[in-house]
Amino acid sequence: MESFRNKLDKNRIPKHVAIIMDGNGRWAEKHGKARVFGHENGVESVRSVVEGAGEIGVKHLTLYAFSTENWLRPKPEVEALMELLVHAIDNETELLMKNNVRLSTIGDLSKMPVKVKEKLNGCINFLKDNTGLNLILALSYSSKWEIIKAVQNISQDSIEGKIKPEMINDKLFEEYLNTAEIPDPELMIRTSGEFRISNFLLWQIAYSELFFTEKLWPDFRKEDLFEAIFDFQNRERRFGKTREQLTM
Repeated sequence: MESFRNKLDKNRIPKHVAIIMDGNGRWAEKHGKARVFGHENGVESVRSVVEGAGEIGVKHLTLYAFSTENWLRPKPEVEALMELLVHAIDNETELLMKNNVRLSTIGDLSKMPVKVKEKLNGCINFLKDNTGLNLILALSYSSKWEIIKAVQNISQDSIEGKIKPEMINDKLFEEYLNTAEIPDPELMIRTSGEFRISNFLLWQIAYSELFFTEKLWPDFRKEDLFEAIFDFQNRERRFGKTREQLTM
């Protein structure tokens, strides 16, 4: 079967793709294993998708790795996820460097364990001069947290006289978001057959195309990414306009 990669219009590759990596726990249960087994196997999916995104020229790839709500999971699972993150950074940094990938994060990193923050900062600094794909890990992230934080910072700057209420518009608000330097995702993918946004980039995906797949995250590979982008390229994006306006 011909790869979806060969069907892609190279001039219409989305600059930013965001992915909700869902289904690790169910994948592990299907294999008669503990949930952490699914998370461990999900790392291979991350590796494949990062490689595929870089191959076709995606500029930014945001992966929803750990939400603020995930802190409510059983303590052993959270601890295992933190250890897995440290282990993955150790194992993947050289490959990311080889593939010219940069690393950045969004989210409330103040809540992350010290060891995780140190590993992340070290990896980010090591890869900072790379010029290829920007891999963005959403860690301890939720969109409601991000929006509230932005409102708090805008309010404080207003009190200090740095901005006036009439200056507040979409553009200014976006400057206070974690993603201030990143274009909004054109495509958001969710695995595992769930049809929810799960508090992910709510502001940023206002006009994103959404792609849902039944595949559980540990089964998702670069070919599935190419299929999602092929589907994206065959959609008509009107941004509130009529079809006739787009063809004028």
